[in-house]
Amino acid sequence: MTAKHRRDPKNQPFEISGIRVKPGEHGVASIPVSRLYTHTPVELTVHVFQGKVAGPCLFVSAALHGDELNGVEICRRLIRHRALRGLRGTLLVIPVVNVLGFLHHSRYFPDHRDLNRSFPGLASGSLAARTAELFMREIVSRCTHGIDLHSGTRQRYNLPQTRGMAESAVVEEMAKAFRAPVHLYTDFLEGSLRGAAHAVGVPVLLYEGGEAMRFDEVSIHAGLKGVLGVMRHLEMIGEGNKSAPPWAHWWTAHSSRWVRAPQSGMMWADRRAGSHVRKGERLGHIVNPLGRETFEVLADREGVIIGHTNHPLVNQGDALFHVAFVPDAEAMQEMVQETLGVTLHEGLNDEFM
Repeated sequence: MTAKHRRDPKNQPFEISGIRVKPGEHGVASIPVSRLYTHTPVELTVHVFQGKVAGPCLFVSAALHGDELNGVEICRRLIRHRALRGLRGTLLVIPVVNVLGFLHHSRYFPDHRDLNRSFPGLASGSLAARTAELFMREIVSRCTHGIDLHSGTRQRYNLPQTRGMAESAVVEEMAKAFRAPVHLYTDFLEGSLRGAAHAVGVPVLLYEGGEAMRFDEVSIHAGLKGVLGVMRHLEMIGEGNKSAPPWAHWWTAHSSRWVRAPQSGMMWADRRAGSHVRKGERLGHIVNPLGRETFEVLADREGVIIGHTNHPLVNQGDALFHVAFVPDAEAMQEMVQETLGVTLHEGLNDEFM
């Protein structure tokens, strides 16, 4: 039988938390996590999309940190996207992983534990450890690939970027398909979802964009297109769903460093995310709010700013500007500025609202 006439293998039903999703169907699972003080159930909502044809099983997760909202909106738009009508394989979308943090507008669990430092988790541990163990067992262990959506912390903005280990060729190919302006090679942080998934053979690409507790349309738009780009790369959706990526080029950075405050005071920023900076160039200045002193904040190496604080009040040693060392940084600045000058709302319609 020739490849042209060979039939693709049919997908199998997917069972999770008491529901059975047949090929070609969409189901929503509610996995019990815990209860509030009032005994109100706290549940993990998982959208399951089953293609009629077998293929990869990809999870897309958001709000591991409960105050990072851009990923939640990316998931909301993803589950409504027409590209899923011709899905191949299985897609699991988890819009809010840290439900308790989301309810309390907090990055953390009620006991101030960071879920993304609690993996692979422990069924008899803290609530964060139990949630991590549940996520590994019910989601990660069933998948072949993953995308984890994040943003900067409160009052800290991140230029859209992906992160992964330099040694992982699979993750690098996913990053190329995602096509954020920068892919930063970073080691696994202890207790992270990305590290725990790698340990069990599931490659996970991490996406960062925007700021906690703020919607950023540039980051949301780029994140949605990036997820769809990875799905095309994995042949989960067809090329017919292809549209131009929001970023014309893709740079890799093997290292980055934060420029920190030389003194305490009020900071005025001269440069923003996407700016090309040279060694010795002024990035901003810090003033004494009660006196006349002014202190310059200088770049210690050439690179591109991929993140910065939005808080004007700084203490000595605070992280102010995150500079990645990329080749041809000046060309990257031109591309970013051109892209940011385009109104991304043109791509929106009632399909996502």
